Amino acid sequence: MSPLRHRLVLALSGAALLVACVSTPPQATVQVFTGQPQLPPGTTYRFERLPLQAGQPGQDQLEAAADALLARTGLRRDDAAPRLSVQLAATQEMVAGPGWGSSVGVGIGGGGRGGGIGIGLGFPLGGYAAQGSQRVDVLMRDLSSGQVVFQSQASGAGARAVLLLEAALRDFPNAPAGMRQLPLADAAGR
Repeated sequence: MSPLRHRLVLALSGAALLVACVSTPPQATVQVFTGQPQLPPGTTYRFERLPLQAGQPGQDQLEAAADALLARTGLRRDDAAPRLSVQLAATQEMVAGPGWGSSVGVGIGGGGRGGGIGIGLGFPLGGYAAQGSQRVDVLMRDLSSGQVVFQSQASGAGARAVLLLEAALRDFPNAPAGMRQLPLADAAGR
């Protein structure tokens, strides 16, 4: 193989490796529906479960994660004398979407008197694929008035509920109202 072809093969192989290694970090779509609640440090809360959530697997784990996150913001769990009720719901949906994907490959071929270089792009044609989407909803109510104090939801494809909960409560109680995209923290490490 000539030195020029050899360099071309190395360059194309490096480019293919870069394309394969580059991936965007998982993200969550977070929507906060309420303004910034005025909650003094030490505000108490308890979890409330709907009858549907009573035997749902993972609810205890989700509430334990929320306990840690809310404690960091100054809230304190007190099941006997709470000021707020906190409802958490995690749902997973399978959504049918186009089965499009792509792949990049580099091929090297050799022969008696020369060599060959090839780059290929492949796209599956047609069809639909099931894609999993997870969503976590957080709802906080003032128990004395019944008013919603804070409401947020986070969703993401292939994300774990605990990571979405962290995104839904990010910047609480100063989370801005509206929709935003947030990277999922420690997605690879959990």
